[in-house]
Amino acid sequence: MSIPASGSAKPSLTSAASVTDRLVEANRKYATEFVAPKLGAAPALKVAVVACMDARIDLHRALGLELGDCHTIRNAGGVVTDDTIRSLTISQRALGTRSVVLIHHTNCGMQTVTEDFRTELEQEVGQRPTWAVEAFTDIDQDVRQSINRVRTSPFLPHTDDVRGFVFNVHSGLLREITNK
Repeated sequence: MSIPASGSAKPSLTSAASVTDRLVEANRKYATEFVAPKLGAAPALKVAVVACMDARIDLHRALGLELGDCHTIRNAGGVVTDDTIRSLTISQRALGTRSVVLIHHTNCGMQTVTEDFRTELEQEVGQRPTWAVEAFTDIDQDVRQSINRVRTSPFLPHTDDVRGFVFNVHSGLLREITNK
């Protein structure tokens, strides 16, 4: 697969410099037409969305969101980690969000790795990662775990409106996961 660059041959995705150059060039074009939005850093809908970083998910489009509507926090698996709590805490305490939406998805790569990944990294690079892989096999249970991590965090003052979903990468539909 390749991504066309403006006015040039298609660079290979295997060449990081070519992809980065394409992105920088796209930004230059974007900047020529850019009008700074009259928005603050606080999201208009007072919601933070935590989702997987999977490139197949156009999160804002899937949720009908516009620029400035929400804070978006993405990571591998969409799991709630200490860093996710850090971002949510800043989102709530400094920027006024009140609701949290958690989104995992079908066919997630985090269902195919294990915590052995850390051991393999240690063997390869000589240092064990300090972070957990947060792999999972039961997607519904992992959404429940993420809901519980948000609801029980002492750093988050707003934990009454926390909902979790699984996004189906084939249909585009959300399926809500209850915390039971």
